Amino acid sequence: MRPYRLVAFDFDGTLADSFPWFTRVIDGVADRYRFARIAPHETELLRGLDAAGIVRHLGIAPWKLPFISRHMHGLAARDIADIPVFPGIRDVLAELDAMGMPLALVSSNTRTNIDAVLGPDARRFRHHACGASLFGKGKRLRALIRAAGVAPDTVLYVGDEIRDHDAARTAGCDFAAVAWGYTRIEALRETGPALELSTPGEIVAAVTGA
Repeated sequence: MRPYRLVAFDFDGTLADSFPWFTRVIDGVADRYRFARIAPHETELLRGLDAAGIVRHLGIAPWKLPFISRHMHGLAARDIADIPVFPGIRDVLAELDAMGMPLALVSSNTRTNIDAVLGPDARRFRHHACGASLFGKGKRLRALIRAAGVAPDTVLYVGDEIRDHDAARTAGCDFAAVAWGYTRIEALRETGPALELSTPGEIVAAVTGA
């Protein structure tokens, strides 16, 4: 087991159970920005695609992505009480923090939204790279690792999407794929993650090698 010196987390679908909220609001966003609604039978298909594949499937013009992201951030802020942390995550963060493991956040969501959902647990994170563009996580993660002063090969990035794997690859760190988020674990498995996690409780063991 590689001795990790920093554990970075994605937020939506990894720490926060925001997918049910996403499915409730996405049709309204689609109508506002004129892209295809997601039919019920398409959900599992989309959960197997990477971000670029989802954008193509829904017919979203790339120039609209920043506007859609800002709108979604605003909706999340409005509905913040409807976005819970996954069961077990708070215990994991507390245990890693008690071990002295530095924690980081790398997310497309805003820090304001993230802090509102995490509450007191937000203070456990020493490093932040929030508000990344849909395809900008790799650059943000690489800069965060550099600012933290650790070697990329001693960092673990925990996420639930194929773009999280791509970000870890860009930054030169390990990727841990979680089975409880937006992307189906079968699709994540095809990326060849360093670790595959079935439950939040497995995160500590993965980090410590226990």
